[in-house]
Amino acid sequence: MQITNKQLRDFITDSGLLEPEVIEENFQQATKQVKKLGDLLMEKKLVSEIDLKKLYSYILGIPFVNLEKEVIANEILHIIPEPIAKKYGIVAFEKKGNDLKVAMKNPEDLQTIDFIRKKTGLKIIPCLTSEDNIKIVLKQYEKSLKAEFGDLISDDSEKISSDNSDDDLEKIAQDLPIVRIVDTLIKHAILQSASDIHIEPDEKEVRVRYRIDGILHDAMTLPKQVTGGLIARLKVLSSLKLDEHRLPQDGRFKIEKDGYKISFRVSILPVFEGEKVVMRLLDETSKGLTLEKMGLYGDALEKVHQHIKRPNGMILVTGPTGSGKTSTLYTVMDILNTSEVNISTVEDPVEYRMPRVNQTQINPKIGMTFAAALRSLLRQDPDIIMVGEIRDGETMQIAIEAAMTGHLVLSTLHTNSAAGALPRLLDMGAEAFLVASTVNIVIAQRLVRKLCNDCKVEYNFDQATIKDLQASFELAEILEVMKKTPQLKGIVNEKSTWKDIKFYKAKGCEQCNNEGYHGRQGIFEVLVIDEEIGKLITASASTDEIERKAKEEGMHKMYEDGFIKAAMGVTSIEEIIRVTKE
Repeated sequence: MQITNKQLRDFITDSGLLEPEVIEENFQQATKQVKKLGDLLMEKKLVSEIDLKKLYSYILGIPFVNLEKEVIANEILHIIPEPIAKKYGIVAFEKKGNDLKVAMKNPEDLQTIDFIRKKTGLKIIPCLTSEDNIKIVLKQYEKSLKAEFGDLISDDSEKISSDNSDDDLEKIAQDLPIVRIVDTLIKHAILQSASDIHIEPDEKEVRVRYRIDGILHDAMTLPKQVTGGLIARLKVLSSLKLDEHRLPQDGRFKIEKDGYKISFRVSILPVFEGEKVVMRLLDETSKGLTLEKMGLYGDALEKVHQHIKRPNGMILVTGPTGSGKTSTLYTVMDILNTSEVNISTVEDPVEYRMPRVNQTQINPKIGMTFAAALRSLLRQDPDIIMVGEIRDGETMQIAIEAAMTGHLVLSTLHTNSAAGALPRLLDMGAEAFLVASTVNIVIAQRLVRKLCNDCKVEYNFDQATIKDLQASFELAEILEVMKKTPQLKGIVNEKSTWKDIKFYKAKGCEQCNNEGYHGRQGIFEVLVIDEEIGKLITASASTDEIERKAKEEGMHKMYEDGFIKAAMGVTSIEEIIRVTKE
């Protein structure tokens, strides 16, 4: 049965979902344009796809199902083969006796229903669902590949020759077994949202590990004989020298498939048992980050927005490797990237490609250092300059001079805290008065894993926990900060004690692969260099003195920001301890 525009108009009017005049106006427009009324309402964001599908299900007398959080058993899911599920937007989700319930985007597709009925010999009960629901379930087909991976390796590894002479490597790299193994490794990494793949040869086997949410996990172990072919395949993909085994090599390649676009940065390093490969995965399809999504909020967010809009000066982001500094810099550049400004970068390596940004890759072998590239770049009339990292005194000197002469300079430093960045610049040879007058703001950060919303468990501190935390943190100060935080209104009040505040623990469920965590967010401290802090820098004050003054002026320490996010249910206290302990 086809749902006409008139039927849909009448049902939406009866449901009270939209005002009658809005419905009538869109009905007339759909009739004029010979368009489906439902499609038009979704285009204009007047109704959501879920609401619309629920109306369709009511009109058609077909049940609507939401499969967002359903984990479907493999034997039921695979009743409908993956290619058919993908092509026709239909998935099996429940079987009772001879009845098979299927979820579809279009339950009027009787031909597909009939085809599946004949193929399975089961009675098909169609249900309606949204396109997003279908996509979520289709991912479960891919997840189930993990179980099949063992067979793939045992079948294919037997077909791989262990003769890894250079003449044969190119041939082996193109062989189907090796291609399948590499494709499967990469597919799993993408499915599990890994940021890095480590391939590590051992005496008797090859270990593969994925870094997921900042933590390395064993993914699989491969037989020793696949090593040569595996590394050769990655060298071919990355356009590297196949016959070079003694020197490190760096390359990159890109994969575009099924709606994702991933760039791989490949590093190959000779080790005792052969060559170790680390691949960094950079998702080029991920929607633009915002500072809010990264975890900045309230006063700290306001300060960052205020200072990145200034026409000159320095903005520094500090933290150890893997703390998200580059993502913060790219997010700031994304905010500033308008047609009125010229943004240029000097990076090692260029992580993400950004439209309208002139990105320069350094190459020390030919004399293209940070300092040399930065010096040339200043003749290119830039408004905003991003220096990947200030590593030495020369780069720092040029960056400070650029900030003094009307440019906005963004860069990173390796220090443990925001206040620690200022003495670090002085150690590199910067003049104290120049640091005080050019640095606008310092952002220190770490990344914590976010608790899985489906399984996190709330609890209250007991006396033993409070005592343990007291040994590492100034709990009285943290509690005072939490009481004054607007984001915790309703969670913490003036009379709250540590025993009253609810925190959350990781438990683990199907949705988060029993990890208890899914995704990451930043914890920050934001130090504004105002007149008072400037005086302390000029007087060569210590990190502690600068920090003390900044706290008086309202700066939250990184662990304080962590405790606030833990009380909000974003992360756990265990994560805060893990990333802030030194």
